[in-house]
Amino acid sequence: MTAAVPDFGLARRLAAEGLGTALLLSIVVGSGIMGERLSGGNEAIALLLNTVSTGAGLAVLITLLGPVSGAHFNPLVSLLAARDRDFAAGEALARVAVQVLAAVAGVLLAHAMFELPLFQVSDKVRSGGGQVLSEAVATFGLILVIRLASRLAPAATAALVALYITAAYGFTASTSFANPAVTLARSLTDTFAGIAPESVPGFLLGQVGGALAATAASAWLLKEHRAGG
Repeated sequence: MTAAVPDFGLARRLAAEGLGTALLLSIVVGSGIMGERLSGGNEAIALLLNTVSTGAGLAVLITLLGPVSGAHFNPLVSLLAARDRDFAAGEALARVAVQVLAAVAGVLLAHAMFELPLFQVSDKVRSGGGQVLSEAVATFGLILVIRLASRLAPAATAALVALYITAAYGFTASTSFANPAVTLARSLTDTFAGIAPESVPGFLLGQVGGALAATAASAWLLKEHRAGG
């Protein structure tokens, strides 16, 4: 989630975003399925495997694909980068499209690996004000970490993002989706990581609100730093 490097070219940047997003969803959904199968009904153990796998996978994907595309894997991050003029609006829209499609592909890949029906719809309801607030908090923290790290500790961005998401899996009631593409794709898996389609709008609302709040907070926190160069 560092600034994109134009030298790689648009096609490679989009390919990196697609590859990273698909692998991320395969990790999230696949580790959830594995956790359910191995935990004997103990959801705490399933969540632990899901959490550790996601955090570890994120660290690797961001480290290796960050120099190519910025390793956004998240429409909110790409749209905010376009707002900051890191790249044109057209590229931002292309990234969002790739991220959403790749997220769905990642879910299908996880289903295939575990020999489950490829096309599913989740019935796991995640509704209520607490869930929406959790997504706002989770997304606020993620965007804040990304924006502060890119300015103050760019070399540590991958580790910081991975550690934050690992923590947010445990301290938010929603287990920290914090990503519209992830949320939409996870409505298509009726497994541990799923979310019922009727719960998706609330999650998206919380995510957008959290992202906007984090953008304002980071701008204020970094104002003097920018002024000083």
